[in-house]
Amino acid sequence: MLRYTNRILLSLALVVLAAVVFHAEGGTRFIATSASVSGAGETIKINVSNWSSDSIRDEFVAAWTLTAPAPQARGGRGGGAGAAGRGAGGAARGGAAGRGGRGGGDATANTPAATAPTTPSPPNTQAAAPDLPTDPDLVDGPAPAQRGGGRGGRGGGGGGGGGGAASQTPESSLAAAIQRAPTAGILWTSENVGYSIKYAYRLPQPDGGERIILATDRRVGKWSNLWMPAAAVTPSDYTFSIIELRINSKGEGEGRGVVTGKVAIDTAAKTIALDSYATLPVILKAVKRQPGN
Repeated sequence: MLRYTNRILLSLALVVLAAVVFHAEGGTRFIATSASVSGAGETIKINVSNWSSDSIRDEFVAAWTLTAPAPQARGGRGGGAGAAGRGAGGAARGGAAGRGGRGGGDATANTPAATAPTTPSPPNTQAAAPDLPTDPDLVDGPAPAQRGGGRGGRGGGGGGGGGGAASQTPESSLAAAIQRAPTAGILWTSENVGYSIKYAYRLPQPDGGERIILATDRRVGKWSNLWMPAAAVTPSDYTFSIIELRINSKGEGEGRGVVTGKVAIDTAAKTIALDSYATLPVILKAVKRQPGN
């Protein structure tokens, strides 16, 4: 009981702290209503704490087009460099013969090196409103999309990027890039935990409006029956969600994607976006930028 109470108090403290950080950093907030899904009418809150940089934009484009540089192999795996690295610690550990001699000789050669304690990273406290649940990045345990490997694990691991180049797909490559990216905000539904926004790219328009491209590291509504697309709508099969908001100069507009649509590269804007935006159903209607943003 005490542990449960402490957890509640900690959650409340984190929400308050996140709200303070959000306002201090001058974040942008939107409110919308879900549409064209089984739970249409649900209130959605989108809090963007910081906009993604051009370098993140370019990384996502490279991930989708499979033009990103191959990750560096870790030392020690597959012999070679790993054996050389181990050899620096003592000749007795450099190969099979050395290992066979561990039973005798200098006692210091048999003593494993002390492992430095790992300092946990500080919790992410970005972009939560005071009246909302806990930040998804602060929830204990792995994100739901990572449990059991998720659908991203097909064909080489979309979330982990562990497969070889031959098994990479645009979907798995982009999913890995989204997982690696820093949190740029949070999307809140009626679920207990929000969705971390890992990409928030703003494209000002000539008429004073904006196009805003968002990507969440988990598929919105993956474990909720409120986000089943309408019968005539074909759902996407991504482990993440891509959302595009189109806002006019008054801060009002709509959003598409979320659970439908495919990723495409907007060559003019040099960013990932939704393919054939105009043909997709409106999933977020009555989008409004909140006062003070």
